[in-house]
Amino acid sequence: MTFREINSKMVEATVVPGQRLFSQRGAMLAYRGEVSFTPNVQGGQGGVMSMIGRRLANEDTPLMTVEGSGTVLFGHGGHHVQVIRLSGDTLYVEADRLLAFEGTLQQGTMFLGSQGGVMGMVRGQVSGQGLFTTTLKGQGAVAVMAHGGVFEVPITPQRPVHVDPQAYVAHHGDVRNKLSTALGWRDMVGRGSGEAFQLELSGSGAVFVQASEEKL
Repeated sequence: MTFREINSKMVEATVVPGQRLFSQRGAMLAYRGEVSFTPNVQGGQGGVMSMIGRRLANEDTPLMTVEGSGTVLFGHGGHHVQVIRLSGDTLYVEADRLLAFEGTLQQGTMFLGSQGGVMGMVRGQVSGQGLFTTTLKGQGAVAVMAHGGVFEVPITPQRPVHVDPQAYVAHHGDVRNKLSTALGWRDMVGRGSGEAFQLELSGSGAVFVQASEEKL
């Protein structure tokens, strides 16, 4: 187990020879042992072509490679940190929410239009995600950042979950998502509930929701 939650805002990573980590550049708080921190010019996993794709998609948060033997404390900006463990499935998350992740995970970029066509792109704009999002796939753990605490909400085929787009952090599993609206005349005259747009997630998996409607 690479990551251990020290408190709500810091995680401790165990670094062992032959197994590298990636972290957001500048997120190291303290460390013990013989550990090196090298700027990752490719921005993570996936090679040069993957790096170019991430830059074109504006999903190229500066990363550094962490190698050696020891323990490292990570945290950034006083944000809440949540460790998510993947068992072969894919996590969908914005690149700027990534604090650190194991090198066993394969990093990629996904066009939101591939999940819902035009409405997928609209969803990205409403939620502030843009047109692309980052994917991490495989066996391993990732530490993500959020405002306030994070709650994991299970998604089952019989019970889809509706989430405020601004409170959405990430999701994993075999999940479909779409933007749903509940616009009424009150919204048109500025007297609505403020909940006119929601993300509807259905399938099998889980969505992570933060305790705030503020983006990082």
